Formats: sequence, C-alpha cells, structure tokens
Amino acid sequence: MTVNQTLSNFSDVAFQSAFVIYVLALVLSLVYYGRMQGVIDARRALARAEQKELVAVGDGGSTVVDDAPDLSEVEKLEAGANKFGGMTQAMVWLGIIVHSVSAVLRGLATNRFPFGNLYEYVLVTTAFIMIGAALVIQRKEWRIVWPWLLVPILALLFFGGTKLYADSAPVVPALQSHWLPIHVSIVSSGASLGVLSGIASLLYLLRIWQPQGKEHGIFGAIAKPLPSAKKLDGMAYRTAILTLPVFGLGIVLGAIWAEAAWGRFWGWDPKETVSLISWVLYAAYLHARATAGWRDWKAAWINIAALATTIFNLFFINMVVSGLHSYAGLN
Repeated sequence: MTVNQTLSNFSDVAFQSAFVIYVLALVLSLVYYGRMQGVIDARRALARAEQKELVAVGDGGSTVVDDAPDLSEVEKLEAGANKFGGMTQAMVWLGIIVHSVSAVLRGLATNRFPFGNLYEYVLVTTAFIMIGAALVIQRKEWRIVWPWLLVPILALLFFGGTKLYADSAPVVPALQSHWLPIHVSIVSSGASLGVLSGIASLLYLLRIWQPQGKEHGIFGAIAKPLPSAKKLDGMAYRTAILTLPVFGLGIVLGAIWAEAAWGRFWGWDPKETVSLISWVLYAAYLHARATAGWRDWKAAWINIAALATTIFNLFFINMVVSGLHSYAGLN
C-alpha cells in the first residue's frame, strides 16, 4: 500500500494550523473570562446599590451610592465581553474544521482510517472531544468553560505532535479489518463524552467550594464566572447518560472484533481491563446520582475517577504496559 506523501504533508500543516488556531481561541477565551469577572462584579455592585436604595426608601430617607455602576454601564460591559465570547466560539469552530481536515487528509494519504498509531489516535480523539464540546457549548452562559477544555486539549495535541508523531504508513496486519473504524470511532466518541462529563464534575466541585456570591481568595476569583453548581452538575449528568451506552457499545464491538482476530471475546488485556473499569465507574456515577445521600460531591468524585481512568486509557496506557493494543511503537 503506497502512501501519498503530499497529502500527508498537508495533514501535518493542517495539524499545526489547528494547534495555532486553538491557542488563539484560548487567548480570546481567557480575555472573555476576565471580562466576565468584571461584569459579575459590576452586576453585584449594582444589585447592592439598588438594595440600599430600597432600604433607604423604606426608612423614609434616601441614599446615593456614588461608586456603583448604573444599568447602562453594566450592559455596555457585558456587550463588550460577549464580543470576545463570540470570537472564541468562532475561532473554536475554525480550529475544529482545520483539525478535522488534518485527520481526513491523514486517512486519504494512507488509504485507511487514521487510527493506525497513537499520534493518529490522539489526532482523531481530540477532534471528537472538540466537536462534542462545541455542540454542547452553544448557549452564551457555557462559553465561559472554554479555557477549562482548551488547556488539556492543547496539552494533548502538543504531546501528540512532538512525542508521539509517526510518519504516514500502512497499518500492521492486525489492524487491517473493517472493525477498526467501527470499534475505535464508537469507543472514542463515548470516551470523549465521558471526558466532557468529568470536566463538568471538576468544575462542579470548584463551584460548590466557592458558591455564587460567596467566592473568596484566588480560587473564588477563578470560580466567579462559572455557571451555578446545579447547572454544572446537570451537564455532567446528561453527558454521562450518553457516555454509558456509547462507550459500552464500543467495548462490546471491541470484544466481537477480539473474538474474530484472537479467538476470544475477552482476555484481560490492559486496555480492555481499564476500559471496563471506566465503564463501571460511569455506571456507578449514574447510580450514585440516583441514590439519596450520594447525589452531591460524592457522586462527582466517582465521575472524576472515571475521567482519570478514561484519559489514562485513551492516551497513556501504551506507554506504561505492553499488550495486544500496543500498536504505537512505544513498547
């Protein structure tokens, strides 16, 4: 099987371009984050001023708060912040398009699906995560979480592009199967949703530690623009509901492929085992969310444990142990 080196080179250029675009999106999202902190401070100052005026009127007197902003100033601040939020969203979608082009060109260059090594796996899985995040983050109130998603995605892309990069080449015989795109794409989609759910649970824990209106210290300043704990917990729960069946289907399809390739459905291979552990943790999280006494921070910690095992299994397990899934040339 020949490799189209021209398409492979274009894929590499698109990968690098997507990385730069995501960096610009991160910068814009951080500006938006900072602007929204100012907007929230102004809203609260206005609310306090209005409350003082109501109290003064009730007492038969009057009061004027000189340093409190008026409503028009708050709206102007919010409009200015939302411009950066809109630019962040547009830049993210541009990055996703270029990111996806890189994956498609990599596949076309080798005449196969781009799942042949760990670099391609990072390339495609991070694209799935970004697509899922962009679809979930549609409303303005959720744009504030982009820095929390872009930082780990950029770290993974940098690591994949520098330490895991592999030249375009045909896959090993064990991967020359129609099950490859089916199994890997489904299990990666499920895991991507799980990553989003886990990040939402992390932010939920930060928010319940720093409740709205009662933030304090540096972590309070960081948490200030975030949505309410209820909304963050709701996002984590809804994405986990999708994660469980999609990720589970990917595991089942992998078992079917394993029986065809290796003559057994299950062999406790490291990647198989950690996948099962992750799936059980997602099931435990959903069960905890429906159990009295476990619905708050206790359930969130289970989801974060699932996030940790999922990320380890997606990107790092092949660097630690060898197994039947070790096709990345690392061990």
